Amino acid sequence: MAARSVASVERRSIDFVPLNERHGSVRSLFTLWFGANMTITAIAAGAVTVAVGVPLPWALLAIVLGNLIGAVFMALHSAQGPLLGIPQMIQSRAQFGFVGAVLPLVLVLLMYVGYFASSAVLTGQAVASWLGLSVDTSIVLANAVTAVLAIYGYRLLHATEKWLSLLSGIGFLVLSVQLVRNVGFGEWTTAGFSWGPFLLAMAVAATWQLTYAPYVADYSRYLPVDTPVRASFWYTYAGTVLAATWMFAFGAVATAAAAEAFDGGSVDFIVGQAGAATWAFFLIVVAGNIAVNALNLYGMFMSATTTLTVFSRERVGVWLRAAIILVAAVVGTAIAIVGRANFLDNFTNFILLLAYFLIPWTSINLVDFYLVRKERYVIEDIFEPHGRYAGVDWRAMTAYVVGIVLELPFVNSSFYVGPFVEPLGGADVSWLLGIFLSGGLYYVLMRVAPVRRGHVAVHGDQPVGSVAP
Repeated sequence: MAARSVASVERRSIDFVPLNERHGSVRSLFTLWFGANMTITAIAAGAVTVAVGVPLPWALLAIVLGNLIGAVFMALHSAQGPLLGIPQMIQSRAQFGFVGAVLPLVLVLLMYVGYFASSAVLTGQAVASWLGLSVDTSIVLANAVTAVLAIYGYRLLHATEKWLSLLSGIGFLVLSVQLVRNVGFGEWTTAGFSWGPFLLAMAVAATWQLTYAPYVADYSRYLPVDTPVRASFWYTYAGTVLAATWMFAFGAVATAAAAEAFDGGSVDFIVGQAGAATWAFFLIVVAGNIAVNALNLYGMFMSATTTLTVFSRERVGVWLRAAIILVAAVVGTAIAIVGRANFLDNFTNFILLLAYFLIPWTSINLVDFYLVRKERYVIEDIFEPHGRYAGVDWRAMTAYVVGIVLELPFVNSSFYVGPFVEPLGGADVSWLLGIFLSGGLYYVLMRVAPVRRGHVAVHGDQPVGSVAP
């Protein structure tokens, strides 16, 4: 089949990508995930690591460790795309069941809406500062461009992030050097270290990576099926860790050295470090945020479509695709405009809390893929309501609910603080519990009960390449 142009609207949505339509290089995963993290949203998240009371040297260590650890689980999803040829969240039907997968899908959809709206506010503020427009008008204009990118889909998103990763890398290199020259590092001291705030800062960085887990296979599913698992992992891992660690460190340094002027993520402060040609740096910041918000909108479309197909088997063509994306964009834009006055703090806290409900999902999904079914699935049954993945899988649901229940007492966020946080000095270790306890319990349940209600045993699944899509 002839390769489709970057300017062509993507024809496929949640359906299997046939082997004769696979294309691209695994190296594109590096530029996509590098570009996706070069944003002011990541800088604002990095500011939190110092704001919670961690001295800058320790905050930088927490940023490095959190990203290194969290990205392991995020990048492990990347190999699922080439091997299975389907988006990330529809894979949940193999673990949770055709109907049971609706629960994590709805939670992920809420996360996408939250990220889309909060990023839209930041982008709107940047455009308003740059062009002198009102913030509301700027949000609408930025989201209109975002919708176009999401409608065109996979190829255009990859191409956009490829060039933005280069431009953002150059732009933020200049801004980072100027930041250190202009304001320095503030009070560089290791005094005042405490394990509680340090682990909390580390959790912020790790959670940042873990919330990318529902995205990952969406952007690797068109790669050739023989793409090496290690290559998928390492290109994704390197891109996301390098960029996120850099942007988090930028936010941490800015907060430690000039907290009042930076104000947790002021775009004027960030681009003002350049000292000259600030219009070019405004353009880089705005373009980067629009591109990553297109990933959020694309994910909203994927999750909404997967949920809708539980109740309807109608094929999602180009026009229905555009309609769903436009409706999602309008909803996200309305939420951003209505709540922008006090939106960022409150909704960011809500998103971070929601992430704790997604961590058990990523653990169950990865354990099933790598340890239980060992990359063997019957793809056609993932789309079949009465196939081997039908209904609700009690094994995954049990592991999921138990993981959340065990997490909650250890959650430390502005939205909710668990009862065990204070005895731990403010530390947040819930994400570690969610990962290891949920996945561990799921593995045990699948060994004890490999057959569910007469469904085919786990070892009866087949390699994706051996079945018709």
